[in-house]
Amino acid sequence: MRATVCAVIGALTLVLAGCAGRGRASSVERSEDLGAPFDEEVRRDLDVLRAATTRFHDLAEAQAAGYPTTLPKCMADSTMGGMGYHLVDRTRFDDKLEIERPEMLIYAPAAEGKVELVGVEYAVPYRAVPSTASPPRIFGQDLKRYDQLNYWALHVWAWRRNPAGLFADWNPAVRC
Repeated sequence: MRATVCAVIGALTLVLAGCAGRGRASSVERSEDLGAPFDEEVRRDLDVLRAATTRFHDLAEAQAAGYPTTLPKCMADSTMGGMGYHLVDRTRFDDKLEIERPEMLIYAPAAEGKVELVGVEYAVPYRAVPSTASPPRIFGQDLKRYDQLNYWALHVWAWRRNPAGLFADWNPAVRC
C-alpha cells in the first residue's frame, strides 16, 4: 500500500512539473540543467535567485515589483547570440547586490509574440563603486566593467541554459 501511494505521489509530481513548464518550453525547469556543475554556494545562490524570480515569468508581476514592462530593443549580436530584452528597475541601482533583487530581468522572444524570462543581470553603477575600484562580487564572480554604460554587471542565465556559460554576456540560445 505504501509503495502504491509513493508511486502515485511520484507520478503526480512529474505530471505537475510537466504542466508548470508549458508555455516556457525552452526555459529550463531545474537549476541542475543550466550547464556545467558549480560549487555548492553557486547552486544554493542560483536556487535562491530562481525562487525569488519565478513569479516574474508573468510580466504583470514584474511590473508590480517595479520593473517597467515596456520592452526596450532586444539586444543581439550576429555572431555571439542574444542578450534579450532588459527590464531595469532603476531604484535598485546602488552599491548593494542582493541575490533576491536583481537590477534587471532579461526576457527573450517566445512564440506568438510573447516573451519569456531567461535570466537576470546584476549591476552596480560607477557612481557607487568607481571603475578603478575592485569589482563587486556576487555568485562568487567578479562583476565585469561596462565602461560604455558606466556600471559593473553580471548576467546570470537562471531560466535558459546558455551554451556559453551561466555567467556569459551573450547567449547563443537567445534570438531576437
